[in-house]
Amino acid sequence: MGGTIARLIAEGHDVLVVDLTSGEPTPQGTPERRIAEAAAADAILGCKRINLGMPNRTLEHSVASRHALAGVLRRHRCEILFVPHPEDVHPDHLAATRIAEDARFDAKLTKCDLPGEPIYPRKLVYYYCTHLKAMPDPTFALDISAYRAAKRDAILAYRSQVVDHVPNRSLPEQIDARDRFVGDRIGVAAAEPFWCRELPGLRSLDALA
Repeated sequence: MGGTIARLIAEGHDVLVVDLTSGEPTPQGTPERRIAEAAAADAILGCKRINLGMPNRTLEHSVASRHALAGVLRRHRCEILFVPHPEDVHPDHLAATRIAEDARFDAKLTKCDLPGEPIYPRKLVYYYCTHLKAMPDPTFALDISAYRAAKRDAILAYRSQVVDHVPNRSLPEQIDARDRFVGDRIGVAAAEPFWCRELPGLRSLDALA
């Protein structure tokens, strides 16, 4: 959803990317290189980022992980929470989704030791990760036509994971092809698909593409 991040930033929103894990161990790059690559991608898109340092490959849905993320939501005053779609083949993605769903609820709790003031993000929106070779029943798509180049540049900023990693070199083209296909469905050059479990609302029919 890099195009959406770039668009939200351009529209004046404050976007925080939360990495639950460091990605270590992973076959490509070093922790220091991946941190630098993420910073380069953030500079392109305009977002902020933090890392909660949870264990990669063995990420678990637990009260501790829920509360760690809930504290971030409270401090950031999160209004809209984007999480991986609940159908995925990556165990960490599945755990991350469960953590985020419950952290949203926990963030509104009173009489607890969570930092900051209670908040309940008003919308929970799911994006599609690339590990699952499917796009289950999108609810809506957001026009990112003006942000395709920024998205591509941000993807390429993860050089150790894309450019230098032969199996992933076609990833930018794959993602761009998907965005062009989804864009064609709503009459624009490129769009990113999203899914909602809760009913999204429109303030006007003019919002329909």
